[in-house]
Amino acid sequence: MSWDQSRQGQYHQGHDQQGQYGQYGQYGQYAQQGHGYAHGSGYVQQSDPYGHGEQSDPYGRDPQPRAYGELSPEYAAAGGVPAAPHGWGPTESPSPAEPDPGGDTAEQPVPAPEEPAPRTGAGAQGRDRYFDALRAVALVRVVTYHTFGWAWAGLVFPSMGVMFALAGTLMAKSLERPALKVVRSRMRRLLPPFWFWGFFVVVAMLIHDWMPGWQIVFWFVPVGDPPGNQWGVQAWEILWYLRTYLWLVLLSPLLLRIFRKAPIPVLLLSLVPIVVFQYVWQPPYDRFGSALTDLATYGFCWLLGFAHREGVLQRLRPGPVVLASLAALASGGWYAFAQRAAAGTYDLDEIPLAQAFWSAGFVTLLMYFKAYYDVDFAWLTRFRRLDRIVTIFNGRAVTIYLWHEIALVLAVPLIDQFWKVPAFEKWLPLESQWFMFGIGWLLIWIAVPLFGWVEDVAARKKPRLLP
Repeated sequence: MSWDQSRQGQYHQGHDQQGQYGQYGQYGQYAQQGHGYAHGSGYVQQSDPYGHGEQSDPYGRDPQPRAYGELSPEYAAAGGVPAAPHGWGPTESPSPAEPDPGGDTAEQPVPAPEEPAPRTGAGAQGRDRYFDALRAVALVRVVTYHTFGWAWAGLVFPSMGVMFALAGTLMAKSLERPALKVVRSRMRRLLPPFWFWGFFVVVAMLIHDWMPGWQIVFWFVPVGDPPGNQWGVQAWEILWYLRTYLWLVLLSPLLLRIFRKAPIPVLLLSLVPIVVFQYVWQPPYDRFGSALTDLATYGFCWLLGFAHREGVLQRLRPGPVVLASLAALASGGWYAFAQRAAAGTYDLDEIPLAQAFWSAGFVTLLMYFKAYYDVDFAWLTRFRRLDRIVTIFNGRAVTIYLWHEIALVLAVPLIDQFWKVPAFEKWLPLESQWFMFGIGWLLIWIAVPLFGWVEDVAARKKPRLLP
């Protein structure tokens, strides 16, 4: 029984749904199988014109971890714990997943943990729990979506847009150092956890008759979607995020320079490519086309992170920002439901144009709320267990993102064994997806101490079971 058959057949048919438009809305040629989510993105199960095997949609959507940073005075006084590795706070501090502003470290791509953006006030030198909390919520939403395949999940919380915005904020901060050093540091933090995870996935696929071609090079540097077979699609379909993140990191030195010349015009113009791809020219169905579509979909969110870090959002008046955000939300929501009949779903992962505008509006409100009101969620320190959980999520974001699909896949055969125990069969809700959800998280929490130390090694830190 393959991974894909196990999860798709028993728990959520969402992965198998292939709308007329696949992940790319009206891009008929992009019918896909669900990339970063249960069925939102990823190439549809069809022959891959470029030797990618069963390819996942470059559109998936979901998250990377960061290292601990310095505590703000208020935060330290409250007895809080340092923020997790991918600090998304307004202040800059090193984190396991993110580069250390003072050293040769870089941010991690998956779950995209980011370093906090600048902020004014007494806490300007500490980690921001507001961003850390957003990252943690984004990871939970990713796992939830991959378990249940709820089409409305992206409307409630567009986790991938949030993750890219947080990553953009950290990248802008890190680029206060030499660009080459920053890019090299981020790649160093991303690739070792990816290689470690990829070794197990590739070996498993080889055992299950996968015959790789030259495209296997993308398992070493994922500038293109790594290839794989249908047996392992549940595991590697999420890699669209690493590929998109990596390209945005490589382009950031140039993007930041352009952004600083005309921040607002550049930010608004970043939504033009996805409109062009929808109505003027459709990218080819290959690695190149997938990368272009994902970059166009989330480019605005990445630049929004720049806007936060550079203080652009703080200078804007609330009225115009709120109206523009609501207009973007209305456009994205309207388009998603307008395509429901043709695409077979209103899932944003299936409709990139809707995803781009909905994420733009939603994330703008989140980032502006932070910039305008200087929110830091310091109150989390009063809830030590919750604060600790947020810290672990941020410190092991890459690990959680990479291993969560495998955890959900392994939950299926594990639950099958429970049926053989009469007491379990009688008293446990073995047929419930919620039970699978719980088992999946149990396996994820086992993976965190087992494999999370690789993030510490990549960050040149002392390996620890928990951050």
